[in-house]
Amino acid sequence: MKLKTKNLLTLAELTPKEFLGLIDSSIQLKKELKKGICKPLLKNKTLTMIFQKPSTRTRVSLEIGMFQLGGHAINLSSNDMQLSRGESIEDTAKTLSGYSDCIMARVYEHKLLETLSEHASIPVINGLSDSFHPCQILADFMTIKEKKKKFKGLKIAWVGDGNNVCNSMIYGAALSGIDMFIATPKGFEPENYVVKESQKLTNIELTTDPLLATKNADVVVTDTYSSIHNQDPKRIEKFLPKYQINSKLMNIAKKNAIFLHCLPAKRGQEVTSSVIDGPQSVVWDEAENRLHTQKALLAALIRA
Repeated sequence: MKLKTKNLLTLAELTPKEFLGLIDSSIQLKKELKKGICKPLLKNKTLTMIFQKPSTRTRVSLEIGMFQLGGHAINLSSNDMQLSRGESIEDTAKTLSGYSDCIMARVYEHKLLETLSEHASIPVINGLSDSFHPCQILADFMTIKEKKKKFKGLKIAWVGDGNNVCNSMIYGAALSGIDMFIATPKGFEPENYVVKESQKLTNIELTTDPLLATKNADVVVTDTYSSIHNQDPKRIEKFLPKYQINSKLMNIAKKNAIFLHCLPAKRGQEVTSSVIDGPQSVVWDEAENRLHTQKALLAALIRA
């Protein structure tokens, strides 16, 4: 499939049909890989990856994904580039556009991605910013589709911080038609404009009560309270123990509910070991699916 958008920065660039098409393509690519089939869809294509911060799943899934598609990935930190000596984002975008077929950037400030994509003539992918994490959500919804076989009629419960992952998951819920209930402490809600836009397509509810959000949920999701973007240890006090995903909270969800976490997780904080290592957890399938969704996204953005 081919996307109408040049870039993927939030997920809001996609239509529901495109979003669902990427999920289906990811599942197909996974099936082919399990059979030993790797079609060179991106033969001789190059992805340039810019990392301002550490990465495990994003870097490995993209680098291996490009290799399996017949292409090549280059890994650069900010210190490896002239960005560290004051070269502008605008000039960097124009320079890399002359060498590469696509740019992925994992950055602190989302504004940098917007500037990069505006001045690059090639596709730009958000590998994570302080506002959104669209690549993670593609893997999450692929995992939901694999485990639940559908989207319509499902309920997602997000419990914890209304952060960048939550913002993109709201867009994913809207594009797939899943209802989403979000429980956060007061002052930690997701972006209001993201909620308002998404409510035009599906039911998005905000609450401070994790019990209400989780009741009869098909999917329970959380993320760390203290991330690369928020290192203040006092933040944790606002979440614990009320917003921790534990066995008691999972028992309020449906018996066949699944648990998602983008990782890395801090066991004993946002989730207990009994949940993340328990039978309802699908976090390792979710992590693996980063590979298959990255491949589907790369092929959709880069292929001529």
